[in-house]
Amino acid sequence: MYDEIIDKNNKESALKLTKGTEQRNDVNLNYLSRVKKVKALSVNDYIEGILQGNRTVLARAITLVESNLHRHQTMAQEVIEKCLPHSGNSIRLGITGVPGVGKSSFIEVLGKMLTSQGHKVAVLAIDPSSERSGGSILGDKTRMELLSCDENAFIRPSPSAGSLGGVARKTREIIVLCEAAGYDVVLIETVGVGQSEVLAHSMVDFFLLLQLANAGDELQGIKRGIMEMADVIAINKSEGKEKERSEIAALNYRNALHLFPPAESGWIPKVLTCSAYTKEGIKEIWEMVLDYVRLTKKNGFFFKNRNTQNLRILTETISQTLTERFYNSEVIKEKLPIAKDDILDNRVSAYIIAQNLIEDYFKANLT
Repeated sequence: MYDEIIDKNNKESALKLTKGTEQRNDVNLNYLSRVKKVKALSVNDYIEGILQGNRTVLARAITLVESNLHRHQTMAQEVIEKCLPHSGNSIRLGITGVPGVGKSSFIEVLGKMLTSQGHKVAVLAIDPSSERSGGSILGDKTRMELLSCDENAFIRPSPSAGSLGGVARKTREIIVLCEAAGYDVVLIETVGVGQSEVLAHSMVDFFLLLQLANAGDELQGIKRGIMEMADVIAINKSEGKEKERSEIAALNYRNALHLFPPAESGWIPKVLTCSAYTKEGIKEIWEMVLDYVRLTKKNGFFFKNRNTQNLRILTETISQTLTERFYNSEVIKEKLPIAKDDILDNRVSAYIIAQNLIEDYFKANLT
């Protein structure tokens, strides 16, 4: 087979066969010809598969949504639009906490409990992307072995891709697809805690903050905006010798929460202890979620909150689209490198250059 591509008479050719290296007999040369090609799906194929609860089609639809290719985005938006009438019937639960607090273990235990009760659970696990390579490990399924094998569960790790708040850029659209596929509980595991978790809070109905009893001064949490957003704070890993310390930490958090103003939802944040290892407290946390949903649906905040989130999607999408079009504009591609050199050489203020570039962009697109 090598003789067909190697010209032995051409001494200048870089293609040479080293003597003594032959194709191994145990390697099937026809393997690639037998690999089953994945059939391209139409919009109707996606819709039909999603509404039937086909997890393979759902996974492919999410990949379509996450793609940055223009043709994929056009098809994805059509799929999302047709799925919208079938969405909105789930409880959206955001779960956050510092690395090592046990988010994945907690989600697996909670997810298995919910599927045993007849719920269909979708887990959107957001994995942090590397600032250097842009890559992500996407290993959440390996930490949720039992749940990943459950027919009534769907786990989708997604790269954060530099998105503010540790939440993947397309998470909102993915929620719509999961709800259309029949998942009535959507769990969103965020990267970690911090002020930027506001973005995660803006797309869920209920926000759960997992904490550790031995992570230092519990009252340091007051300094973070994350405390104000939490509907329930759960002290995880509360088992064995840590049980007593967890109770003390819970008491400190309860005292701290009194310093915050009342929430618009009318809900008073709760503090509980739990253990994903012994499964203690997991049922109580879910009952708190149901209590919250009942209360907020009764006083109207649940639906008001969802409408506010939809309006936020509008403004964020406009900002995002304008930014993408700005940087993809030919006039900006041409002038931006020169503008950067001017800034680095301190010839012109960055503020003035920014204004000039914006004016150039609009002139090029309005004429």
